Amino acid sequence: MNMISRGARNAFRNIIRTGSIVIILGISIGLALAMLVARQAVTAKIDTIKSSVGNTVSVAPAGARGFEGGGEPLTKDQAAKLTAIDHVSSTIQTVSDRLTTDNTTLKSGIDAGSLGQRNSERSGVGFQQAPPQMQNGEGRQGESSSSSSQGTVTRTFTPPVTVVGSNNPEKALASDGVTFKLTSGTSFAADSTEHVAIIGKAIADKNSLAVGSTFTAYGTEFKVVGIYDTGTQFTNNQVIMPLAVVQTLSDQVDELTSITLNVDSVDNISSVSTAAKKVMGDSGDVTDSASTVESAVAPLENIQTISLYSLIGAVFAGAIIILLTMIMIVRERRREIGVIKAIGGSNVIIMGQFIAEAITLTLLGAIIGIGIGVAAAAPITSALVSSSSTTTQAGGMMSGPGRGAGRALQQSAENITATVGWEIILYGIGAALIIAIIGSALASIFISKVRPAEVMRAE
Repeated sequence: MNMISRGARNAFRNIIRTGSIVIILGISIGLALAMLVARQAVTAKIDTIKSSVGNTVSVAPAGARGFEGGGEPLTKDQAAKLTAIDHVSSTIQTVSDRLTTDNTTLKSGIDAGSLGQRNSERSGVGFQQAPPQMQNGEGRQGESSSSSSQGTVTRTFTPPVTVVGSNNPEKALASDGVTFKLTSGTSFAADSTEHVAIIGKAIADKNSLAVGSTFTAYGTEFKVVGIYDTGTQFTNNQVIMPLAVVQTLSDQVDELTSITLNVDSVDNISSVSTAAKKVMGDSGDVTDSASTVESAVAPLENIQTISLYSLIGAVFAGAIIILLTMIMIVRERRREIGVIKAIGGSNVIIMGQFIAEAITLTLLGAIIGIGIGVAAAAPITSALVSSSSTTTQAGGMMSGPGRGAGRALQQSAENITATVGWEIILYGIGAALIIAIIGSALASIFISKVRPAEVMRAE
């Protein structure tokens, strides 16, 4: 105990020197803590970005986009080959169709409005003279109609109801980038062959349907087992049914509109995407978010590297400072060390005394450093992220087809919150102890070489 208390008192023998060393150590430790906080915040954000994008690869018929484009449907055999790819944990298989007044009693939950009318007109869908029974201006669901009165042509269009057959109803709309929430009722099994359906909120409201209600589609009565809400009117205007049922009733047996591959890790997306492209060849379009994620994460990984090197540099600088200080103190106290050894003091006791002095100095520096780290962590993290984001934008990271998703990921990457918790404070104290031990290690060697007789003779 005397060794420790004597070492702590010795730290204050020269107040000016002690104050200077403590301030310099405080800045070094504070920078180390700020970089540690920045690295942890960036690492957490990278994990969040990767998890928010999802570990999926999407496969669609070549040239198809929803009900637009062309191409041939995907097949059951292709789905089996895709499922067998390494790192594919499961697949979401869907087949889509449109319900109109010809084959369902459901009414669309969307009003076409001026946009619907204009888009339908530009697409060239059914703009012909309406039959007499449709001269009242109302067209059939999913079709456009026109009427002529004194030279004025009025066209109307009612959006159809989309039906989606899927082996995973909860994820059937995932490709639309929406959040599926079952607000009432239950789902159905992946291999179900029952005539059941989960309907969107817009469909339920428009047709006054609830769980347990029935409607007709494909000349067959279906029972509503659940109602979902995605938060968007378009995707709430859809009906989800068992995959096998839609394939059979819509004459698309063993055919698929899309296949989504669930990958076991985001790190394996690229390899799975490459394998899927090899399986599909020219018959399918394979897309994934790996390139977009890499673009958004790349600047954050640069910050990780910068903060790690800065952290190591700050700790090393602190160790050098305390090392040089202790060597200087040892040289100043050679006579004192010689006297202690002459009266029976061992090297261990003397080394312990100097280590206690070094720890006292670094702990005082740690107190100041923690304050600096808490104050500087957020500004430093923000400056690193802003600088990295500016460089990325200048390099044209966000371009091409994935520009919208890329921009959203970039904005998410820029929204980083740096917080200092007790864990960081403990790290700061730990760093101070490491600096003290490293800094006093070499000084201990000098202490062990001090010989009382030589010191006394020299003095």
